Amino acid sequence: MKYFTASLSNGIRFVHMLTDRPVSHLGIIVNAGSRDELEQESGMAHYIEHILFKGTKNRKAYHILSRMEDVGGEIDAYTTKEDTVIYSSFLETYYERAADLLSDILFNSTFPEKEILKEKEVIYDEIASYLDSPSEQIYDDFENRIYKGHSLGRNILGDKESLIQFTKKDVQAFMQRTYNTDQMVICSIGSLPMEKAEKIIQKYFSIAKENKRKWSRKSFANYKVFNQIEQKDTHQAHCILGNMAYSSYDDKGKNLILLNNLLGGPGLNSRLNLLLREKYAWVYNIESNYARYSDTGVWSVYFGSDKENYKKVIKALQKELQNMSDMNLGPKQLEKAKQQIIGQMALSSENNQEMLLGMGKNYLLYNHIDSFEEIKDKVHSISANDIRLTAEEIFNSKNISSISFI
Repeated sequence: MKYFTASLSNGIRFVHMLTDRPVSHLGIIVNAGSRDELEQESGMAHYIEHILFKGTKNRKAYHILSRMEDVGGEIDAYTTKEDTVIYSSFLETYYERAADLLSDILFNSTFPEKEILKEKEVIYDEIASYLDSPSEQIYDDFENRIYKGHSLGRNILGDKESLIQFTKKDVQAFMQRTYNTDQMVICSIGSLPMEKAEKIIQKYFSIAKENKRKWSRKSFANYKVFNQIEQKDTHQAHCILGNMAYSSYDDKGKNLILLNNLLGGPGLNSRLNLLLREKYAWVYNIESNYARYSDTGVWSVYFGSDKENYKKVIKALQKELQNMSDMNLGPKQLEKAKQQIIGQMALSSENNQEMLLGMGKNYLLYNHIDSFEEIKDKVHSISANDIRLTAEEIFNSKNISSISFI
């Protein structure tokens, strides 16, 4: 697959991938998320993601929601700790319609007071729903303790106490400060030739005034190990344990990606799934995760089990982590792990919407997108010793923290 790139005069970058499919995808990734909120702005980035759809200088909320849906397309958005993303999927015929709409949402939103108030109620319900799900809440509680006192630790949704205070002026101030043109990437996948796609993007996105970022994110450097147990009125015990890990720019991150996938990735043959679900039937769900940020990262394992099996799972999990730290993988084991993750990446590339978002994020971070062959070469460059040394560092029991709901 072939990539083309361009830059607008205001600093916005554009990356386009050609395909021969009838469906196209267009998205905007803004390098602004919940970690960029001031203390009194907790939940602001996610709130803005919602109210961008509530009215512009040219359209009311109904017309925004119907614009792509009327032609069988879709439009959606999400917020992370470092990004806000708006994207649309549609038949290639409607590429310009999508560009016009996304530009209007991003640059011309008016944030009508009535709609702002209504959307707060929607988010209150979203927060309540999340609090009803301990398997989701525990992840946020864990990162809140990991990044204690830092904006990275805050729940993306914020809380009712902060949301209720937000005004239109607050929203506009946050966007002016964080929605910087040199921190935006427009990503596109479709059959439209680059010349035509670029012409459309220039038409709708060069209208924004240049607004370069003049500040940098505050790094976190005060991790303290913790072990927290909370009594919860739940049928299952829920537990998450983990450690600080590598940032998006650390070359050792590729080793941890492979190690994490082998340990508790999505494959049914992950080590933890085979041991704790298939062999002992002590858990229904167990998974390991590696979240990377621009200047830090977190590795973790989550499981849910009957409360009577909780201690047995912890003991077996600790033993497995120690085993991976003590011994190199054999040549066949290592090759199998590499082939698995390469195959998983190949399958994910069949989903162009996923490709769009991954492509845009990579271009935002690195100003470059690796080809599939380059990715395979990086995977194959990982040695068994690289894996063991990574396990030794990240799985070090002295640095492992945990939260349990029992």
